[in-house]
Amino acid sequence: MPGIKGMLILSMLAVAGAVGCDQSKAELDSTKTQLTAVTTERDGLKTQLAAAQQQVTALQAQVAQLQAAAAKPAEPAAAAAPVAEEKGKKHKAAKAEPAPEPTPTPAPTGTTGPASESRRGKGHF
Repeated sequence: MPGIKGMLILSMLAVAGAVGCDQSKAELDSTKTQLTAVTTERDGLKTQLAAAQQQVTALQAQVAQLQAAAAKPAEPAAAAAPVAEEKGKKHKAAKAEPAPEPTPTPAPTGTTGPASESRRGKGHF
């Protein structure tokens, strides 16, 4: 009898273990699917990051180039300024008449809303 009870208990444990493994197998499969999806997403994000870093590098180089180009014309313009001032002084001395100041335009006094008249009839378009 002890052998039959032992076999019965052992078979019950085997059945219980098989049922428990079926549940964890489904969970394992879903976890593997999620891992695959997350890995794919990560790889896509890495690719986007690399492209964005290349774009940032290119834009930084372009900004440096534009700043260098903007700095170059400032030097010749500074040298040309005294010559322009001398010409302007001679021209102003010859003219000696100040320019009249512009008068401010008055604000409109009427309403700016929709027309107050109502349109009726066939051809009111």
